[in-house]
Formats: sequence, C-alpha cells, structure tokens
Amino acid sequence: MAAESEVGGTGAGETLPSVGDPELDGLVRQWMGWDKTEATRGVLKQLVLDKNVEEIRSRLGQRMAFGTAGLRSRMGMGFSQMNDLTIIQTAQGFLRYLQKTFPDLQKTGIVIGFDSRHNSQRFAQLTAGIFLHAEVPVFLFSKICPTPYVPYSVLHLGCSAGVMVTASHNPKEDNGYKVYWNNGSQITSPHDKGIASSISANLEPWQTSWDVSVCEQSPLCQDPMDRITKAYYQDLQNYCCHRENNQQTSVKFTYTAMHGVGYQFEVQAFQAFSLPSFIPVEEQIKPDPEFPTVKFPNPEEGKSALDLAMQTAEKHGSSVILANDPDADRLAVAERQNGSWKVFTGNELGALLGWWAWQCWRQKNPDKDTKDVWMIASTVSSKILRAIAIKESFNFEETLTGFKWMGNKADELMKKGQTVLLAFEEAIGFMYGTNVLDKDGISASVVMAEMTCWLASQKLSLTQQLNRIFETYGYHTSENSYYICHDPPTITKMFDRMRNWDGKTGQYPSTLGPYKIKNIRDLTAGYDNSKPDNKPVLPTSKASQMITFSFENGCVATLRTSGTEPKIKYYTEMCLPPGTGGSPESVAAELHAMVETMVKELLQPEVNGLIARSG
Repeated sequence: MAAESEVGGTGAGETLPSVGDPELDGLVRQWMGWDKTEATRGVLKQLVLDKNVEEIRSRLGQRMAFGTAGLRSRMGMGFSQMNDLTIIQTAQGFLRYLQKTFPDLQKTGIVIGFDSRHNSQRFAQLTAGIFLHAEVPVFLFSKICPTPYVPYSVLHLGCSAGVMVTASHNPKEDNGYKVYWNNGSQITSPHDKGIASSISANLEPWQTSWDVSVCEQSPLCQDPMDRITKAYYQDLQNYCCHRENNQQTSVKFTYTAMHGVGYQFEVQAFQAFSLPSFIPVEEQIKPDPEFPTVKFPNPEEGKSALDLAMQTAEKHGSSVILANDPDADRLAVAERQNGSWKVFTGNELGALLGWWAWQCWRQKNPDKDTKDVWMIASTVSSKILRAIAIKESFNFEETLTGFKWMGNKADELMKKGQTVLLAFEEAIGFMYGTNVLDKDGISASVVMAEMTCWLASQKLSLTQQLNRIFETYGYHTSENSYYICHDPPTITKMFDRMRNWDGKTGQYPSTLGPYKIKNIRDLTAGYDNSKPDNKPVLPTSKASQMITFSFENGCVATLRTSGTEPKIKYYTEMCLPPGTGGSPESVAAELHAMVETMVKELLQPEVNGLIARSG
C-alpha cells in the first residue's frame, strides 16, 4: 500500500514555497492547515517541492462527488481521494444533514460498519467520533462485518441512518463510504444532493473531529456485533425450507471469501440451515486488503477470479462453488459438469433464485392469493422474472439500475402490505426476501446451497433446472460486458454521437447493420419514443449516461456508464418464448452477432481508445 494512504501522526501550520499558481497555493495552504495526518501531508509537501503542478491540481482542484452511491475513490492525499480529512468533511456534513432531518437523532443514532480494506476501520472510527462528540448514539461494529449487516442493523435497531466503509469489489487502492437511510435502503435523491451541500458547508474540521478516543470512552458508543449476528441468523432461518434434506445431502460445496469478510459469516449461515460444512479456499478465506491471489477481487469477472476455487473444488471432489465478493454482498456460483466448470451469469442466478423463491412461497402459502406478491429487477437485468410473474400470476416491477432503487421500491411495496420475494440485478446482486433491503451475498449463497441440495435429491443439477425454467418460461439469453475508459470527455462524446446520429441533432440511429431499431429510451435526455408523449416512465438523470435500444427482432440492448468505476457497460438480451420453435443456439448466435455490430458501430473501441474487459 502506498505510504500516502496510510495514517500517521499529526502536525499543522507548515509553510511551503509557492507553486506559481495563486489558486493552487491557496488550496495547498488550506490542506496543510486542515490535515493532521503526516503521511498525506508529506505527499503534498513533496509535490510542492517538486513543483508538480498538474498532480497538485488533480488532487486538490476537484472534490469527490457525493452521490446516491455515497463515495468511492482511490485512497490518497487530496480532496479528490479517500483520506482522513475527506472522511472528516463527509461525516461532518452527513451529521449536520441528519440533525436537520431527524429531530430525534440523539435517540435513534447511527450504525457504522467497515470491511477489511486498508483504512476502513480508521475511517469508521473517525465518522463515529464526530457523531459521538455531537452526543449521537453510535452502533459501531468492533470488527469487520459484511455490508448487509449495516442495512439490516438500521432496521433492527431503529436507527436514522447507516454508514458502511467499503469499496466492495474495487481494486485494493480504493475505498468507499456507503450510506443508508432510516428505511434500511441506500439513499436516493434528494438526500444525496442535500448531503453533498451539507458537506460543502462543513469542510473545515471541527476542534474535536480528529479525536477518535471517544469511541473507546463514550457510553453512547456500542458494539452491536453479537446482538446483530444473533438476530440476523435467526431471521435468515425463515428462508430455510428443506432442513431435513439439508442434513442428509451428499453435495459438497466449495466457498471463497475472495480475501474479504465473508468466511466466518458464511460458516454461520450454513449452520443456520443445517447444511454440511463447506470446503474453504484456504488461500482466500483470511481477510487481506492486498488481495494477493486475484487480479481483481471481483467474482463477477468469472473464471479468471475463481481459478483457486476451481482447483480446490477439484481436489476435494466438490461440484459447486459459492463465491462472495470482499464485502459479501454479491454472490457468484459455478457448477462442474462433464469435466469443466460453468460459471453462471447474474441473470441465470436470478432465474434460479426467482423460481426457487416462488416455489418456496407457494409451498408455504398453497391457497393464498398472489395479487400482493412481487419480484423486482433492474432495467438492465433479464426479463425472466417478468415471464415467471406473468405465467404464475404475481407482480413484477422494473427499476433503474442499482439496489438503491430496488431496495426503496421494496420498502414502498411493504408499507402497502405487499410481499416482496426477490430483487436482483445482473451484476450478481441478490436480495432474497426483505430481511435486508439491499443485495446480500450471505443469504443468497445459503439459499442457493439449499436449492442445490434439493435439486440433487431430485437428480437434477443447477444447469438442468435452469434449462427447465427456460423451457417453461421462455429461453432468455443475454450477453453483457464492459469497456474501460478513463477519459470522461470521450464517454460524453460517444453518447452524444448516438443522440446526433450522422451529425443530425436529436436524431438516433434507426438501424445497426442489418438490424432495425424499433424504439429508443434515453434516460439521460428524458426521451422514450415507445410512449405517446415520448416521456420515459423510469426516472431520468443527466448525471449519468444510459440509452436503451429495442430492436424489431426482440433484442433489447442498453449502454450505460458505471456510477462507481470507469466503465462503459452494455447489456443485451433476447428471448425465445416457449412453444414458438427455433433453437436456443440460433438465438444466442444472433444475439452475439448483434453485440459485435453494436460494439463496432456505437462504442468504436479503436477510435475511442477503449480497453476491453480482460479474461
């Protein structure tokens, strides 16, 4: 880890030479006057002595943007990065916003958790200290915890808000600051804008803001770990439907925590479902912020991230791999078949979990009306849940991308007395039930394990059951990936070109190669020509890029920017309805050809200098 992202001693008031730019000189003086961490002060001092004006400008001349995802950035010196000072500024602004919004904040308090990344505990303690000095009760986890623990705790403890310090599956150099509202879901607008404004109004550290000793001394600071662990696993057992079969199964599971927090929590989940112990990937079960055995600590990358898990599984005769990302809110699954491994896509896992959630609910409620039953998926995810909902006569809701939308939609439905069985998005995020109003890799993995064991008792594999689902509800095939682009103006230019096709203002493409486009929805520009007034139903935002093309042949393709990574993502799907003839292979081949055309004509990787997904 670079020295600048480590914490050190304190000091202030040092005078440095001018860098020849009055505005930057002012920012340097401001940073040196506010920052008390020697490591980051030392970095700035050296940059000034080296007269590295461009680097100083990139670090001090812009601030991290606080959005509905909170913060996520590289750790290091500067207002544009994650460090002690920017965390203090964020916590001060968040505190003031909560004080204004919740008059009873000093009764309800806040939950704060952290993962195993560099500085996560430090950032959590700095946040806790600021709230404690304001006499706000803080439930500060004393040890690393999975991200789902924080939204669960907000609801269980009745808190006004929650903070999880994590960068999820990002590279080791990054960290993040994820914020939850009092409904246990991630914040949405206008709270993001209100918090961002409050941060800007509270940039100068308060006299007590560097003091973390209060975390040890204040009676207002409690460790909720034991209490929450007991309650979480007790509630989790509500989703166990076949305990006797779990106890008798011969299925062997292999599990990896991807060097993150998940191992001990997954052990307890298997115990809660009376499942036999899994085989751990020994090299990856201990938390390690360096993520030494993987290029990217993201199981969504597929086989390239699961090499060690596959080796471990083969060594022990295990047929199924379960993998959490480092903060244990995502789940990847692989199944051994005919000597090779199939890594399921997020859409395929969504299909399996949707089928299972419906079967389990119907088993427990054989005579209950389905009019109050719901499943939710993001707009870039497979429409398989919609197909299941139509055939089985329950409800399906589509939201914008991200669990902030699905969690809040679930909360909205629950307050109307509705039952939400599942929410998912294709990026291997699953909210099974409503114990946690966010994606939860712990609950999803143990439910998937129980499903696997039950299918095995019926002489079925996960892959065979997936094919049965497609035979019943339609064969849904998708092809999703991304390109990396570190230059925001290039991304803007690419999407503007799509909106001004052939140089004509406001004109979108009508064809891509031989494929005719039927409808276009642009949630950035607020346009949807499938609606009578050309206005989209889903919320629009100019803060990110997102265009969806619906083709005459039934293909739906969405291109969007990521809110947390320098990626341009694309999502495509075609469906072969049951009983309509045709083969899954021909549909998949046609979709692949369309993706190649879309990438070539719309993204133009060579022209725009895009970096293809590796692996």
